[in-house]
Amino acid sequence: MRGVNPDAPAHSAPDPRPAPTSEENRRDQGVGASPVREGSTVAILGGGPGGYEAALVARQLGARVVLIERHGIGGSAVLTDVVPSKTLIATAEALTVTEQAAELGIAFTGGGDGQVGRLRADLGVVNRRVVELARNQSEDIRGSLERAGVELVAGSGRIGADLSRLGQREVHATLADGQEQTFLADIVLVATGASPRVLPTAEPDGERILTWAQMYNLDEAPEHLIVVGSGVTGAEFAGAYNALGTAVTLVSSREHVLPGEDEDAAELIENVFRRRGMTVLSRSRAAAVRRVSKDDGDAVEVELTDGRVVTGSHCLVAVGGVPNTGGLGLEEAGVEISAAGHIEVDRVSRTTALRVYAAGDCSGVLPLASVAAMQGRIAMWHALGDAVSPLDLSEVTANIFTAPEIATVGVTVPREDETTQVVQTYLPLARNARAKMLGITEGFIKLFANGPGGEVIGGVVVAPRASELIYPISLAVAQRLTVDDLAKVFTIYPSLTGSISEAARRLHRA
Repeated sequence: MRGVNPDAPAHSAPDPRPAPTSEENRRDQGVGASPVREGSTVAILGGGPGGYEAALVARQLGARVVLIERHGIGGSAVLTDVVPSKTLIATAEALTVTEQAAELGIAFTGGGDGQVGRLRADLGVVNRRVVELARNQSEDIRGSLERAGVELVAGSGRIGADLSRLGQREVHATLADGQEQTFLADIVLVATGASPRVLPTAEPDGERILTWAQMYNLDEAPEHLIVVGSGVTGAEFAGAYNALGTAVTLVSSREHVLPGEDEDAAELIENVFRRRGMTVLSRSRAAAVRRVSKDDGDAVEVELTDGRVVTGSHCLVAVGGVPNTGGLGLEEAGVEISAAGHIEVDRVSRTTALRVYAAGDCSGVLPLASVAAMQGRIAMWHALGDAVSPLDLSEVTANIFTAPEIATVGVTVPREDETTQVVQTYLPLARNARAKMLGITEGFIKLFANGPGGEVIGGVVVAPRASELIYPISLAVAQRLTVDDLAKVFTIYPSLTGSISEAARRLHRA
């Protein structure tokens, strides 16, 4: 899931946006008496992580749930974004690990005529697997919802402007055949996600000029892929296709790739990209992308604002997303919308309209599937009167699936007023015994702690499978553990997690 700003960090400052104000709907931020009775009807617009997780919680709490989804259960996260892209990246990762083959004593044979063989990926097979896996995951989620008793409606939803005397609101679903169903809901959750941003000077055609959702239509690997945008999506696809054997040019409008991320991590990834043969055009901005005909077939040209023209076979335009908030009846219902089109929410997912909640990319809090899912759960816990803690962005864990991966949690870029209170340590993985055995030469562990008390407040892991290695640091942040608490836990020797313990020991204060 991606937000409007492609250059935004995977997670930002620890304090989320201030709650919108509405005298009727803003009385508390935490546990509160439910304004609705037991057996309420919940209508959910959108079947992505925010929607389907909310549906399961609402059913668990005894509500009747109607979930309206127009494209497919799981939303873009499952069908066109997170699941497909990470499946593609898994194949690329399998090829990347062969970099250490010679060092580990592995030789490739079978090239014939004395030539050394090499691994290669069949993109048609890869993308068919990607699409099938996404479809299967969608069906698995559908099965879970149906077993829980959620009523699924295939169509587009919108909410009515008026409230009944009992505070109920009409929700209308327009079906594929044009017919309309209307539901009377006590609670409404909007979880409609976001769509790839389309530039007027770079109209996608689904063949040569592509959005991230269209990349899985390719049957053959591009000869030369130009990626416009060096945020999370751009960096992930650029790294994956580079590993698959495609020539890649990455157009970055900033000084370095992954702007807003940990500077050491971003610099390492850019160096890895360049070492693997990728062309990275820093401080370069695309003015237009067009399809052209050449003697050897169709191609694309990316014109930069400085007049340079980059020619390739395909172009991925990865410049963020736009929230799917139009045509839902939100403003008529009293839901405040930002200038960028996001729904304004507070820390328990409430909007400025009574009993209307929002979750996920349409709210613009953080473009992460995990955050969308938590927002959806929190919305239902709050709306249906269960115990609930407001969303705490200081505990959010995020991962960028480059090779190596970048995982972060909590405070990773201290604010200026925090720099005197925050201590940190940096430990290269190359010194780790297990890393040496695996041929890992790039990556590091970085820990941040509150100086006076030694409480762990954040961390960065750059390593293969950093998404798994970040967990003990995430646990330390969530449970307010100190560096000494983290350092005293036994770790396996040799293991990569041993470096997390060592980093914590380095922050010990006598």
